[in-house]
Amino acid sequence: MRQVTLSVNGQARTVEIEPRELLVYVLRERLGLNGTTVGCDTSSCGSCTVLLDGESVKSCTVLGVQADGAEITTIEGLAGPDGSLHPVQQAFHEHHALQCGYCTPGMVMAAVSLIAAGEAGSEEEIRIGLEGNLCRCTGYHNIVKAVQAAAGVRS
Repeated sequence: MRQVTLSVNGQARTVEIEPRELLVYVLRERLGLNGTTVGCDTSSCGSCTVLLDGESVKSCTVLGVQADGAEITTIEGLAGPDGSLHPVQQAFHEHHALQCGYCTPGMVMAAVSLIAAGEAGSEEEIRIGLEGNLCRCTGYHNIVKAVQAAAGVRS
């Protein structure tokens, strides 16, 4: 077992983990943050996307020990202290950009990163930026519209 210290959603957290433990399971099982979903365990779907030091990563591809000392933001960390939705979450709600909701946390986190990087200027950029996140329900049209709205891009 190894002790790691993470800043998760703005809070310092120290946890004992096995060196082989994936970050997605550290978040879910050790820290109780179940908003990050496990979809495939092969880095194919993106449902486990979180922000690691501001960059979107698939948390099933990162060992927990690799995140020692890092700043991690999960879907639970996006809402304001008063519970108000993050602009991307609000846009997903307003533009009906979800159906079953399974991919939504990862899709929202990827969109936040995409917007922060200034790479959500057009429909094509958004589709390319989100291509590592799979949705089996929506066909992506409303997801793209939501990202455009959150980024202030006219469709």
